[in-house]
Amino acid sequence: MTQASTPTAETVRHLARSLLTDSGAAGRDPDVRPVAADRDHLTWRVGARHVLRLARDGDASVRLRRELRLRDLVRPHLPVAVPVSVAHGEWADGLVCTLDTRLPGGSAEEQTVSAVGETDLAGLLGGLREVPAARADALGVPRAAPRSLETLRAPLDEAGRELAAADEFDPARSGRLTAAAAGQLSAQPGAAVLVHHGLEGGRLAVGADGRVRGVLDWTDAVLGDPAEDIAGLAIAVGAPAAVRAATLAGYGARPSLRGLWLARCDTVLRLSGRLRGVDEGPLPLLRTRLRRAWEPIMLERVTDLRDATDETP
Repeated sequence: MTQASTPTAETVRHLARSLLTDSGAAGRDPDVRPVAADRDHLTWRVGARHVLRLARDGDASVRLRRELRLRDLVRPHLPVAVPVSVAHGEWADGLVCTLDTRLPGGSAEEQTVSAVGETDLAGLLGGLREVPAARADALGVPRAAPRSLETLRAPLDEAGRELAAADEFDPARSGRLTAAAAGQLSAQPGAAVLVHHGLEGGRLAVGADGRVRGVLDWTDAVLGDPAEDIAGLAIAVGAPAAVRAATLAGYGARPSLRGLWLARCDTVLRLSGRLRGVDEGPLPLLRTRLRRAWEPIMLERVTDLRDATDETP
């Protein structure tokens, strides 16, 4: 697998200057500073208006190339902004980079999404459903099988007991995902849509007014279960806001509750894994995400899971 060493600030500055020249925006050397790094990408801020993303290896490069085409496909369907690549190329042999426009606003981890912002999230969920699956297929967007809540029940119970022993969680809460509920909340056949599959707070650009201004990083997008994006929103902005957005987008009780329980399973398992040293992530952030996903919602108080239905086509 092609992989290069971490670039220095001077290397990034030279690369950014070259890409800006290619885009017709040449000028003095830009200020650059690292802002994020994950398993796939290194990200640097370039001046006040651009962000440079560098793929770490060959697989990440393939997905970054696909993302550049996918963003053009989804942009007309969404009410929120998607970054535009002003120039792209290779920063090392076989490793792709893109210089993107910087979206306004801060992270949803730092800014609270307002009630109007929830309508932006609803538009995002609805717009993704309208993206033609055949065109996403043609771009090479992979298909992902829905996860089984029944399969997650045993790990959820075990992790819940581990967190209870560490005084982090009430294990009785995980028992609410009964076998009957897991069965009723299984994914519905033929429901595959384009899924961002990474709607965590750091990928949502939120303005000071609480409006959602854009969505970053589409490299994990799949054709699959829309409940995964509802789950991502529950972790990013809280269960009530996520369910309200899903409802406004036309999703009914079944996918909304399914997404909620996927989020709850994920947050318990992530925090448990972190405490055991087999997962990564800042403990305060993982605890916050656990709290958000387990916030009570009106839907589960008034809806018998045995009667939950999916009103979406």
